[in-house]
Amino acid sequence: MKTIIVVGGSKGIGKALIEKLLPYCNVVNISRSTPEISHTNLSHFNCDVTQEDLPDIETADGLVYCPGSINLKPISRLSIDDFKNDFEINVLGAVKVIQKYLPILKNGSKPSVVLFSTVAAKLGMPYHASIAVAKSGVEGLVKSLGAELAPTLRINAIAPTVTDTDLASKLLRNDKMIENITERHPLKKFLSPEEVADMAEFLLSENSSSISGQVFEMDCGIVSFKI
Repeated sequence: MKTIIVVGGSKGIGKALIEKLLPYCNVVNISRSTPEISHTNLSHFNCDVTQEDLPDIETADGLVYCPGSINLKPISRLSIDDFKNDFEINVLGAVKVIQKYLPILKNGSKPSVVLFSTVAAKLGMPYHASIAVAKSGVEGLVKSLGAELAPTLRINAIAPTVTDTDLASKLLRNDKMIENITERHPLKKFLSPEEVADMAEFLLSENSSSISGQVFEMDCGIVSFKI
């Protein structure tokens, strides 16, 4: 049975992924809050990855880094600290986790790492400067490490559009906003956490053994199409 480390699995996409993995994987969750899931295959460490030392883990075959931020402000209202904080959460946190667990991942069975970007790294969107900068760093990390760690380890990223999670709740806080966001996407929908977790599960699996260094846009058409 494989062991997968999930960072940020107490909510949203991370929680949905853990629920998919638990029937056939040992899952080690690292997050600031405890997931509302109980299973013999689940272990948990309370940890703020940007501030605290990461726990020692003996073995791992996969790693998923889920923490992110949605900090939407005009450039005139974004402070340098806003940029620093978004970069720390999205990029430096991922780097810290990868560096910590890379030795055990290299000894794992066909190891795979999955990170998260955003459609805003490709599609110019007002008020997204800070998060677009940070997630562009994530995409650069995926490309560079994909090359550096091949063929031992694969690393890919998922770039979702709006996903129905607590993190995006301000964007989906009433029926009018939900309708507007739905209409903006050519497929007339936005994402559920389970859909994104399905892609992460695939990228962790041996079914994606030929894929590394890629960023998968789960965009409901908003980046790919002009209709």
